[in-house]
Parts: sequence; C-alpha cells; structure tokens
Amino acid sequence: MIDSKSFLAIITARGGSRRLPRKNILNLGGRAMISWTIEAALKSKYIDHVIVSTDDQEISDISKECNADVPFIRPIELATDSATSVDVVLHSIEELENNNKYYDYVILLQPTSPFRNAKNIDDSIDLLISKRSDAVISVCESSHSPLWCNTIPDTGDLSKFMDISILNKRSQELKKYFCLNGAIYLCNIKKLRQEKTFFLSKNCMAYKMNKKQSIDIDDEYDFTYAKALLSMDSNFE
Repeated sequence: MIDSKSFLAIITARGGSRRLPRKNILNLGGRAMISWTIEAALKSKYIDHVIVSTDDQEISDISKECNADVPFIRPIELATDSATSVDVVLHSIEELENNNKYYDYVILLQPTSPFRNAKNIDDSIDLLISKRSDAVISVCESSHSPLWCNTIPDTGDLSKFMDISILNKRSQELKKYFCLNGAIYLCNIKKLRQEKTFFLSKNCMAYKMNKKQSIDIDDEYDFTYAKALLSMDSNFE
C-alpha cells in the first residue's frame, strides 16, 4: 500500500498457447517461467494481494507452490484466443469483490515478461502516485525506427519506401520511438471499468524499461533468446 491506496496484482496465465505450447510453465533458469513474475510481485513493497487467473490446474498448482493466491479457476470462455486481457482482469476483480475484497488499483503482470522485476513494479507505482495519474503502462525503446519501415507493393519497388529527408540519416540522428513491452499495465479500477481499457483517455503515463527487462516471450525464438541471455547474465536489475 502507498498513499493509502491498495494494489491488486493479477497474473494472467491460460493453459493454451499455439505458438509456444505450455509456455507459462516452461523451465526458464531452473524454474517455471510464471514463477519469475510471481516472485517479482510478491517482493513488491506496495502490492497488497497477488493472484493468478488461470484455467489450467497444473498452472494453478505451480502458482500456489510459489505462494501466489489462486482463488478461482478461470471460466472456459475467458481462456480462448478471443478473450481480452481486460475481460480477464475485470472478471478477477469481480470474483474478489464477491468475497468482499476491494482494491483501488490493479496491475496486470503477464508471465511472458519474466525479467520484469519488483523494482520495475514499484517504480511504476511510484510514477503513478507522483504524477497523480490514473494509469501507467510500460514501454521500451524501439530497436528500429518506424521511419525506416513501410509497406512494400506487390512489384517489390522500393523507390518510395522512405522519405528522402531521412534516407541518409544515421539512427542516432532520428527521434527516439518507444513500443509497448507487455510487462506492466497499471490502472485505477474505477477508470478501468468505465473505459474498458488500460489506455485511458487521459492521465495515462509511460514507464520506460530497458531492453533486457522488456523481453516478451511469445514463441520458440523468444524463449531460446531469453535462455541465452540468462546463461550469459543472470542479473536483470
């Protein structure tokens, strides 16, 4: 708790995954991938309650072993590819409120961002409070400027691919661009219910993270890359 406000952390982990089967509990650094996120949330000095929303019994069992709360099993209709994260989060909040557990803010932590740590979580909450904002979403600097990107016609012609004004510029001369990294979504619960999105129409701030902490594991390549980084450097502070 901070500034007399309570914080609920929801870790979303469904059992199905097409591109990387059972990814949430794959062995990463000698433990289930979801355990990295659970540990980070439990180490936060501000989070009051850490729960895992899952439709999968094995994920539930592993989460409980890691000391996370699994107060319910997620309904099947909220474990499909079409179910949104907001739907899952709002369902979790309602389930807890049905048991007289209420919070001011919710922070969505996806287990596919295993190198996001407790300091990142606490820093994002500090940012929320200091800026008096209603939402904070994590980002990282884009590896490639979108100014160097475009669609390509069927002919493959590149003559109009880039604006002539940036054609011969070095990357250092271009403006910095940032992209969502999927690691932290923090929001005032009342506002989330009103707008049905973490990207609030106002008072929504960006929390910048470095590239290592921003790794988002979606497929086999991402997982292999994360394991390689971990083998070279286990320090992700």
